[in-house]
This record gives sequence, C-alpha cells and structure tokens, in this order.
Amino acid sequence: MQVNMLEAKSDLSKLVRMLESKEEDVIYIARNGVSVAQLTLIPKTDVSKRIGIAKGKIKLSEDFDVGFDSLDEEIAELFENGGEL
Repeated sequence: MQVNMLEAKSDLSKLVRMLESKEEDVIYIARNGVSVAQLTLIPKTDVSKRIGIAKGKIKLSEDFDVGFDSLDEEIAELFENGGEL
C-alpha cells in the first residue's frame, strides 16, 4: 500500500492499526508520487532467549582481576593530575 505524505500525517494511527492487524505488511509513504519511506512493524523479540545467552560459555581464571588495583590507581592519577602521569 502507498499513501502520500499528507495522508500519512493525518491517518498515522489508522495506518499503524492496519499493520498491527496484519491488513498490510508494509505501507510506503510517498512524496510527489515517489516512495521515500516505509512503515513496518518492529518484530517482537523474545527477551527470555536473549538474556543469559552466553551463560556457561565464558570461563575466567581465579586470578583474572590481579593487577586491576594498580590500574585503578593509574586511572585515578590521570583524573587528579589533568591527564598527566
């Protein structure tokens, strides 16, 4: 389906409802008869499949954070001394 810019502005709610009800898959918005944009539904993502996707795939050694304390001090000095060590 293609609508002109003025119709898209005045009937946006109606156009979105048409997408939500699957009456239309894509609605093209035209300026001077030429399609310049399209309206589509944003696909729903299942959050439960996204959260924790890397669980059990990353292994850290027991001493992975050794040395961070000295790095923290260096970073603090950079902020305190205007970026000069």
